[in-house]
Amino acid sequence: MKQLYIIKAGTTRKSILRNYGDFGDWIRMCLSGSGLPVSVVDAVVGETLPEPFACCGAIITGSHAMVTDNLPWSLAIEAWIPQFVESGVPLLGICYGHQLLGRALGGAVGYNPNGREIGTVRISLKPEAADDRLLRGVAPVFYAHTIHEQSVLELPPGAVCLASNGHERHHVIRVGACAWGVQFHPEYTLPVMQEYIRVEGGFSDEQFDMLPEVHEAPESAGILAEFACIAAQNR
Repeated sequence: MKQLYIIKAGTTRKSILRNYGDFGDWIRMCLSGSGLPVSVVDAVVGETLPEPFACCGAIITGSHAMVTDNLPWSLAIEAWIPQFVESGVPLLGICYGHQLLGRALGGAVGYNPNGREIGTVRISLKPEAADDRLLRGVAPVFYAHTIHEQSVLELPPGAVCLASNGHERHHVIRVGACAWGVQFHPEYTLPVMQEYIRVEGGFSDEQFDMLPEVHEAPESAGILAEFACIAAQNR
């Protein structure tokens, strides 16, 4: 039976892992209503990446690594992406996975010239998103949780940008009929986003009330459920 595979490209910070779980756990939670069988492949420790014929879809997680570090496990995912996209099996890259998708298909990835983007941010759909399957039901302007320093600086040939904001030009991209990348984190919950801001921003427990304002981002989270629907059609 075909499964939806989560390609794990890293592990969250220790304090977040201890209190809230890991990237794969959060994605699984967002997919829990889909009824799809889900398997996690830890690429960082060298687990074998799935063949397209075994998948109804695949999701590549975020990471605390940088794509430009060219780590061996990362290059292995990058080399795997083109054949997966060519197979026509639905693929979604999240943050690091989004950047790997962009570079694997001929785009450019590097540090965002605007610096790090962190927090709950407003993102606007572009006209090209009007008939996109993944973004069906998403409002023209929506909120999403994000933390990243690198970005897809140049789109791969044939890619379409579907959403952006003033900080990030390529928040959502699509390549072909069923490969997408999202620079934000649809799997983050509000507590996870708050903890990332506290940990990455160097806030102490006593300063917790000083964290930048963050709030729920249900439309962003719904994108994972929509991807599961697309994957289910491929079973």
